[in-house]
Amino acid sequence: MLWISAIVAFIILVIGSITDFQKREVHDYVSYFLIFAAFGISAVYSIISQSLYIVQTAMGFLLGLGIAYAMFYLGQWGGGDSKLIMGLGAVFGFNISPMFGEKNLLFILLLASIIIAGAIYGLFYSIYLAIRHRKAFMQNIRKWSERKEIRNARIAMLCFLLVSALIIIFFVPREYKLMLLSLIAVLFLIFYIWLFVKIIEESCMIKQLPVSRLTEGDWIYRNVYIGKKYITGPKDLGITKEKIRILQKSKLKHVTIKEGIPFIPAFLIAFLLTVMMYYWKVPGIFF
Repeated sequence: MLWISAIVAFIILVIGSITDFQKREVHDYVSYFLIFAAFGISAVYSIISQSLYIVQTAMGFLLGLGIAYAMFYLGQWGGGDSKLIMGLGAVFGFNISPMFGEKNLLFILLLASIIIAGAIYGLFYSIYLAIRHRKAFMQNIRKWSERKEIRNARIAMLCFLLVSALIIIFFVPREYKLMLLSLIAVLFLIFYIWLFVKIIEESCMIKQLPVSRLTEGDWIYRNVYIGKKYITGPKDLGITKEKIRILQKSKLKHVTIKEGIPFIPAFLIAFLLTVMMYYWKVPGIFF
């Protein structure tokens, strides 16, 4: 039953990855098909095996629903990403109680894989964007490096790291030195990763888009007004069909949007990693 659901999920993730690359969106019917297919397959299996596996499916879906809402309203995922994680929750299920059969933490493993795969994928995709748009990227590096707040933040960071390193070297017991020095090195690295991401956003992801090409869920980068009336902006977490119709009826020709990184391929990579670990029966996760 799980393998049938996994095959369906794999096909859906491949389709979603293709449309995400091409259009930066995943069609709703693709995500909804995954959700209904997962529940349908689970219901058939529960009847045949006379088990409560459908409860595990429901718990996985509800866990995915909670994560989807959190990530969407924090502005980290779009609607397509959020709906797919709900479907994947239903596919893998979730169970920590013997009442509903064997322990099932597959979905937790998938989420951990998404974090790891997403970070690596996002870094490499950002490097690809920097190379592809290297002229604009280099111009923005110079512009950002000249900003007073960035210079002050860099100086403050260097002073903090220097003082922290001296304290660790001279006053911290030997067994903790390496761990703490590694921690402050990571903090230093995080600052420059954040700076790199901001420059990538400004260089490669902000673009003018004709109103006629807007699609539901596009992230509006600057507030849009018709006359003095506010229509949409960054706080809307993606433009709605109703507001697109309003803009298309107006005389407005272009709006500024922020393109996100196509993230569904990271879901696909994490899914394959999870299936491989299931096949190898990682102890503590499946038994």
